[in-house]
Amino acid sequence: MASPDKQQKRAQRAKAKAKQNRSGKARAKAHVVHPLLADPLINEPFDDVEIDLSTFDFKDIADNGFDPADFYDLFQAMKVGEGISLLAMCLVFLQYPVLELVVAEEEEDAATDFMMGLLITYRGIFHDEDEDTAVDWISADAFLDAYNEASMILQKKYARDAPGAGV
Repeated sequence: MASPDKQQKRAQRAKAKAKQNRSGKARAKAHVVHPLLADPLINEPFDDVEIDLSTFDFKDIADNGFDPADFYDLFQAMKVGEGISLLAMCLVFLQYPVLELVVAEEEEDAATDFMMGLLITYRGIFHDEDEDTAVDWISADAFLDAYNEASMILQKKYARDAPGAGV
């Protein structure tokens, strides 16, 4: 588990980023990287959700697994996105602050396992799929294409939103 100072700094960064994202929404709508990002349910879908990143303990999840109830907001937002398109669902998934933290701070294999676990759990809850069926869905070209496109869209978005990017 990270030190209290590190946890506090993470929480402050996340809070500052959320505030920056909220204050920049009106400006961002004028120059949207992708049409799906014009929808507030897809673009920064967790802005209004209280997520305390300072209490997130990845080691505990790696050791003991996670409780799907802890990711209720993510799964609900993914379901809304999936109702629009697979690409929209992937955009929502990749913007989840906990996921962003795990990808930034953990080893690639551990982060990938965490992401797979979330996706498998989502498919189990909303599509009543077993793990093998969910893995097949994740491995399918349709999902991989949408996931990769969502990743590229968000890279472009974050590059535009960066200070000094001249939006």
